Order: sequence, then structure tokens, then C-alpha cells
Amino acid sequence: MPLEVGEVLRERYRVTQFISKGGMGSIYLADDLRLEGRLCAVKEVRLDPSLSEETLNQTRAQFLREATVLARMDHANLPKVSDFFSEKHSDYLVMDYIPGEDLRSLMMAARQRGEFLHEEEVLLWAGQIADALRYLHSQNPPILHRDVKPSNIKLTPDGVVKLVDFGLVKILAAQEDTVTIVQGRGTALYTPLEQYGGDTGHTDVRSDVYAFGATLYHLLSNTAPIEARERFLNPSSMPALRELNAEVSSRTERAVMWALSLHPEERPQSIGDFQRALLGQLEPSARGNGRLPPPTLADVLSGRSERGLMWLAGALLLLSFIASVGR
Repeated sequence: MPLEVGEVLRERYRVTQFISKGGMGSIYLADDLRLEGRLCAVKEVRLDPSLSEETLNQTRAQFLREATVLARMDHANLPKVSDFFSEKHSDYLVMDYIPGEDLRSLMMAARQRGEFLHEEEVLLWAGQIADALRYLHSQNPPILHRDVKPSNIKLTPDGVVKLVDFGLVKILAAQEDTVTIVQGRGTALYTPLEQYGGDTGHTDVRSDVYAFGATLYHLLSNTAPIEARERFLNPSSMPALRELNAEVSSRTERAVMWALSLHPEERPQSIGDFQRALLGQLEPSARGNGRLPPPTLADVLSGRSERGLMWLAGALLLLSFIASVGR
């Protein structure tokens, strides 16, 4: 049964509102009775009551280990995990409540108006999302989010993007042994093939790259990406981004479609690589190792990079040579 409004957890968190329900748990808005005026998001994960005592103890120990790691995270684009505990057959994570609308709602509102979200705005959000994912991936051991999608990204009233819901977080341990707070596969539309097996498949930072790319595809096109499994069976089933929104730049299209490569080796190998591709600093490659793009005319004329200056110097030398031959 769901938690009831007014119910108090751990003699501290009073449930005031149901927020959402996923495949593995529910999220509630709660008042912190010790810190007056503080609102919390409480994620409840209900465990199977038929679990043996040994399995239940192992699951609880795993939850406590991973929740401890999450509680140490501190980043501007991630909600702060402030508490965690277990009661009866449920585990709980207490996080900052993030006000504002999620990006899926903003996208759907634009779609209803017959419009697309502006590429510049989406890329500004993408920069903040990338910062959060890079932070998670840089931990030792790395932390995967595994459920990046528009509805898990909130835009606060002051314009800050927050990547929320740690429900499927995965921590990569040594020797590639993996444990998860919640056994799950993410949301199918944004899930790469290697994640379909839950914890039986090998996932790494490139799995979050795929989900991030699928999220940007959806936000920029108003069209959900085709599931990876269907794309595997029918490789031409998903249209390119600019076929759906011609206003998107070819640079952004190339970067997003690169991130959506079905094979991990053919994607950007890190969030940083994907971000550089979005900025035009790295050209997508079929094998995942991007290359620097050739300098544009703007680079050459403005001389804003060393490569631009080199090309400009070369052009001047060539012009000088032609002039001398002409004389």
C-alpha cells in the first residue's frame, strides 16, 4: 500500500503529497519535522516480503553501502541525499526537494504549441547535465545514473538544471563486479542494448552517454527515440534528428546521433567527448574515438585558435608566393 498523507517516517518526515511512482519505488513530498520549513523528497523502495532473511540482510547491507556513497555526493546539478534508513520491508532515501518543472513537461508544452524547444536553450541545459554526469563518473569507483531521461531532469525557478532520481544508480566496483541500489533497467526508450540485461549486462559510462543522447534527441525533436532493441532489428527505423527538426544544427545532429550508436565502442567514450562534440570541438567517429574537426572559415578569419592562426599564416604565405610568381 502507498504511504498515506500525514504518515510520519522515522519520527521525522511527515508525508504531505505523493509525487510519482516508478517501476521500483515511489517518491513522496515530506516535511522535515526537525528543520521547520524544509521540504524533502523521500524515495521509498519496497522489498519483496517473500525474501529470505539472509537475502533481505544482504539487500539491506547493499542499500546502506550505496546510500552512504550517495550521501557523500555534493554537486550543484544533483540533489543532496541527506538521510537513508530502512523500516519493515522498505528502504528510504531522503533527498532535497527540487522545485520546478521537468524537461519532459517543458517539451510537451512546446509540442502542444506546435513549437520546438530552442536548440541554444537545450544545449545550455545539456552543459549542466554533462557536468553532473562527469562528476558521478569521476568518483572512485565511478557511479552510473542509468536512468537519464527528460522526466528525471528538473529546471528550477532560478534556471539551474538538476538530474534527479538516483533510483537505478550503479556503482562500478573493482574487477567490474557491480551492485545497485535498485535492480532495474532504466526506461526503455533511453536504454542502450547493454543495459537490457539489468545487472547481467556490462554497462559503463558509455551507457549514460547513450541515455543522455536519447534525452537530447527527444527534447530537440519532440519525438521519442526508437528503442534500442527495435533499432537493432531494424537499423533504419529511427530518423535522423534534422529530419524531424530542420532547425537543429548539423553539428548537434552529428553529436547526438553519435551518442546513439548501438555499440558502445562506436559512441563517445566519455561524457566529456560527447560534450566536446556538441560544442564542435570533436568530430564524431564511427569507432568512438573522435577527431578534431577541420578549422572553419570563421576560425581562420578570427584567429581564435592556434589552428586558425596556422591556417591563416599558411594562406598568407601562399598568397605571397602567388604574388611573387605573378611578378
